Amino acid sequence: MRRILPILLIGLLLSLGGGRVSAGPMEDGITASDRGDYAAAVKLWWPLAKRGNVQAQALLCAVYTNGLGGQVDYAEALKWCGLAAKHRIAIAQYNLGILYANGLGVAQDPKAATNWYRLAAEQGYAEAQFNLGGNYFNGRGVKQNYGAAAKWWQLAAKQGMAEAEVNLGQLYRNGQGVKQDYKQALKWLRLSADQGNMYAQANLGSIYTDGDGVPQDYKEAVKWYRKSADQGLAEAQYNLGTRYLFGQGVAEDHKEAGVWFALAAEQGIVDAQFFFGIMYLNGDGVPRDYALAAKWLGAAAEQNHADAQYNLGVLYENGNGVQQDYKEAVRLYRLAALADRAVAQTNLGMMYGHGRGVPQDYTEAVKWYRLAAANGDATGQNNLGAALFEGHGSPKDIVKAYMWMIIAAERGDSYARYQRYSVVRVLTFEQISQAQKLAQKCKASNFKDCD
Repeated sequence: MRRILPILLIGLLLSLGGGRVSAGPMEDGITASDRGDYAAAVKLWWPLAKRGNVQAQALLCAVYTNGLGGQVDYAEALKWCGLAAKHRIAIAQYNLGILYANGLGVAQDPKAATNWYRLAAEQGYAEAQFNLGGNYFNGRGVKQNYGAAAKWWQLAAKQGMAEAEVNLGQLYRNGQGVKQDYKQALKWLRLSADQGNMYAQANLGSIYTDGDGVPQDYKEAVKWYRKSADQGLAEAQYNLGTRYLFGQGVAEDHKEAGVWFALAAEQGIVDAQFFFGIMYLNGDGVPRDYALAAKWLGAAAEQNHADAQYNLGVLYENGNGVQQDYKEAVRLYRLAALADRAVAQTNLGMMYGHGRGVPQDYTEAVKWYRLAAANGDATGQNNLGAALFEGHGSPKDIVKAYMWMIIAAERGDSYARYQRYSVVRVLTFEQISQAQKLAQKCKASNFKDCD
């Protein structure tokens, strides 16, 4: 929710139609506010406001709502804004909306906030138009309506408000409330970006990365991501890092990628935390450091990043960068396995098969191997084949065992290449032929029709 920034209150006075007055309490108050002495300004305006001077009431409304000079008193803000709003003073109506929206000095009431924003917006007050558009977009205090959001943001954007321009641009890009129009999206985003809006700059980077309505241009994307990243926007820092990581629009430079991932990771961007952790895990662009790998993979894992959970599980299983803890490894593998990560399903199966961190349970091991095999993990496919051959956790089936070993070996699993030669010695020619046919059928179904 946008609030007004500390302003030179002479500008507010002029917007109220008062003109610049000659010497007197009002002018003396303006002079005090110009030098940042709002306490002195309030003392001068207060008697005028009590006598019904609307300009003074509106000025007190602005001071108390925004806490200018530390003058925070929401009860007083509500009083003075209410009095000025009765005279259709748009900024007072807008500030009342702020108070009701945030529950400042009054019970939070999104519907009342919306009504006050509307009154100010209808008088052309850009800040109110912007907030009213936001309420329609989010369905806050009013039924969600992207078309109405577009209407109010366009009115604010036409007054040059950068925040409204970027939001309107995104509506055109996504076709929300307006017909999808990349040309219009580019127009509004560029207008906002040229004012230095970091969100617009990041979105322009995204447009050029994806080639939405423009030829894909990584160099142009990097230009805009950098402008945004330099202002501290975490998402832009992450996206700039990925461009350096993959050499898109810039020379590949993993050390520079790490610099940007670090900044984004510190701000909580989960993918940046994951990539930064992997870089420490592999010593890629940074010195190998398992403890720091565990730190950043842990941060990403806490945000339910499945690949981070799996990799962190490996660290706990092997005791790299953390104290070895099979139970914690099992917990992390399970989280990733439930998110359908095939390698985690395989590793979880192996933990059950070896009784690490859990009681040994071949049936549970086979359950996870089957899921991993269906998801295309070669090690899981080979492990399933081995379990079927031995009859561990499932009825013995040497034909299906050989089928899975054929598939796993073709997919690069070195153990499967070795094991299938041992298995083939106990099979008949007919069984070998049957397993080969089943393997072809299984592969053709992308491992979904393998029983």
